[in-house]
Amino acid sequence: MNTNLLFPHRYRLIGWIIFIPSLVLGLLYLYTEFRLSFLTFGKPDDNASIGALFGPWPINLTDELAALGLIIGLLFIAFAREKHEDEMIQHLRLESLQWSVYANYIILSLAIILIHGSPFLSVMIYNMFTILLVFVIRFRILLYKNSRELEKEVSV
Repeated sequence: MNTNLLFPHRYRLIGWIIFIPSLVLGLLYLYTEFRLSFLTFGKPDDNASIGALFGPWPINLTDELAALGLIIGLLFIAFAREKHEDEMIQHLRLESLQWSVYANYIILSLAIILIHGSPFLSVMIYNMFTILLVFVIRFRILLYKNSRELEKEVSV
């Protein structure tokens, strides 16, 4: 894996700072219909042709902000360089990425078979973030296990 394509290490913290509020905002939007009023644009009587293109007016961009925050935050967390990036970490990163793609498409395949109608849209919304989320979780677990093994070797 080409480490030139990784973000600097400090981006991981920035990613967490973006990810956590975006996650809270997204969950509030989905389950309580929370909206940020300053993200509302248009008037109900705006041009009908604009409404046909972009949906009914006025529109609120709270869900878009939450989704973009989740994507950017997860990308920064997932692809920020480690303090000591070596071949082993590159291998763990690649293995985690491959594992997350497999897991994502297994989940998607099961959803296609088992979920129908409008609930499937909710599944697709969550599925947008599954690859990155599973990658971050799997990579962190592998890094933790690897560091524990190294500590045991050093102490022996």
